[in-house]
Amino acid sequence: MSLEPAVRRITSADIRRRKGGDPIVALTAYHTHTAAIADRHVDLLLVGDSLGMLMYGQETTLPVSLELMIAHGQAVMRGARHALVVVDMPFGSYEESPAIAFRNAARVLKETQCGAIKLEGGRHMAETIAYLAARGIPVLAHIGLTPQSINTLGGFRVQGREQEQWAGLDADAAAVTEAGAFAAVLEGIAEPLARRLTAAIRIPTIGIGASPACDGQILVMEDMLGLTPRVPKFVKRFAAIGETIDGAIADYAAAVRNRTFPSPDHVYDMRPPKP
Repeated sequence: MSLEPAVRRITSADIRRRKGGDPIVALTAYHTHTAAIADRHVDLLLVGDSLGMLMYGQETTLPVSLELMIAHGQAVMRGARHALVVVDMPFGSYEESPAIAFRNAARVLKETQCGAIKLEGGRHMAETIAYLAARGIPVLAHIGLTPQSINTLGGFRVQGREQEQWAGLDADAAAVTEAGAFAAVLEGIAEPLARRLTAAIRIPTIGIGASPACDGQILVMEDMLGLTPRVPKFVKRFAAIGETIDGAIADYAAAVRNRTFPSPDHVYDMRPPKP
């Protein structure tokens, strides 16, 4: 029997109760080892469909499959013991009907053991959010700049700069709240509107490019670590890991070419043990 103390995992209900309280710390994660590192510091880890662009070189998130999200969700769950793990529902896996969304979301929860799913959309997805929530599937909503709708939005543009857009986003935030989402990601929303939405709804808002007015923040881990060459203007790089990796690989390559790479007998004691 293990004597290690059990680690209590954060739940969607815990996140919901953080409204107006301590800020929610969230990051994306796609691998076991990075999830294990981040797990010590964050409340929520999102297995984002952004992995299609960051890990597989795709131009958008649209080609990402449900199977790919499940595989990475399983990897993150192996590394995270404390944070709530949320898995993105990829494009085409939930829009057709609430019943199909439930079938696919239930598969994600069963096969990954994650604590919640995330889907994009406001008013037009409220029926689906309500259907999932009523059947035991916690939903993190996502409104504002929704990358899966990039072809109709016309690019990665900040939402809510003009007050003419506010009414629609007000309605989206109210709709996902009433439908039963436990929190809402606000992406690419101008600060005055993000502040207004955060004050107006009773569930936490988690901002990404939506100002510190939100109840929490989420960033793409590779962006904040300096692993991606181009990042949105709102991202602060907290490290320059890309440069560190580049320098380390350059040093390794030089050691191999100069034949200064250690041989096994320099590293291990290959002599047989003394009797």
